[in-house]
Amino acid sequence: MTDQPKKISGLAVASAFAAALGVAASGGTAGAADQEKCFGVAKAGENDCAAGKGTTCAGTSKIDYQGNAWKLVPKGSCTTMELPDGRTGSLEALDRDLPPA
Repeated sequence: MTDQPKKISGLAVASAFAAALGVAASGGTAGAADQEKCFGVAKAGENDCAAGKGTTCAGTSKIDYQGNAWKLVPKGSCTTMELPDGRTGSLEALDRDLPPA
């Protein structure tokens, strides 16, 4: 019976952490207004959420700079980021660097 309080408090901590992440992911942070979705700039597994085929949610992109996966970036920086091979970010989903069908 001595293990029960630890399990409950661990669950409470995990729930609070998950709730905090949910607020941040939904744009509930103060800095969210200063950010924008930028497609094609995330490394594989570092996207912020789903955009199209090959992504389901945060961290699920399969290819570096996957065109249909987005990441939040400071407003105004999306299309000016320096990426490999002359790539640029976009405010809309791109048809490049997509996972195989």
